[in-house]
Amino acid sequence: MVHVLSSRTLLRPTDPERSRIFYGEKLRLSVYREFGTGPERGTVYFLGGGFLEVSGRSDTPPSPGLQLWLQVEDAQAAYEQLVPQGVEMLRPPRKEPWGLIEMWTADPDGVMICIVEVPQDHPMRHRPGI
Repeated sequence: MVHVLSSRTLLRPTDPERSRIFYGEKLRLSVYREFGTGPERGTVYFLGGGFLEVSGRSDTPPSPGLQLWLQVEDAQAAYEQLVPQGVEMLRPPRKEPWGLIEMWTADPDGVMICIVEVPQDHPMRHRPGI
């Protein structure tokens, strides 16, 4: 088994500056590092235990199979912060049958983003019998 020290999702947007505005200014993700110059420069954002790198440029949007799952402490509070920033919510927060509180948005290239809260009593927070 290879010992993985870190990982990140690489995103090649059709309009890098538009995506940097979305992830940096609207979602307010913290910057881990930046590199290069010009419109195709790279920006790496913290994603909790991982990273999202927005760099380079693509002629086509990412595959519809690419989705991001961002866990937050309080989905309703996140919703109330994001909407005034101009983040269009495709679906506001609601409790799903599986117990998670989820809301959905998409980045400028249509990458679907699930913003999720794991309630305190959800099984994901506990391992029964331990």
